[in-house]
Amino acid sequence: MKTGVMFMSRKRNGGRNMDPINSPKHYKMHKMETIDNIQNSMTHDEFVGYLKGNIKKYLDRYGDKNGIEDLGKAEWYLKKLIEVEAK
Repeated sequence: MKTGVMFMSRKRNGGRNMDPINSPKHYKMHKMETIDNIQNSMTHDEFVGYLKGNIKKYLDRYGDKNGIEDLGKAEWYLKKLIEVEAK
């Protein structure tokens, strides 16, 4: 699930492009994506609350911390919430 916000790639780790919103490397270190592991450890209602909390966190802090990047993260969690609720 990619966000509609376009981000400049960050070059790290020997010049490889990194996407801090859709594919952060530190969340892909294991066989299962971290978000899937979190979802599997919660009830539906708990996971919905988790997603809503992250949406609020990134919206509340975007003006003071990471700007557009945080809006993109809020968008990612909102799209995930829509996906989960549509099932």
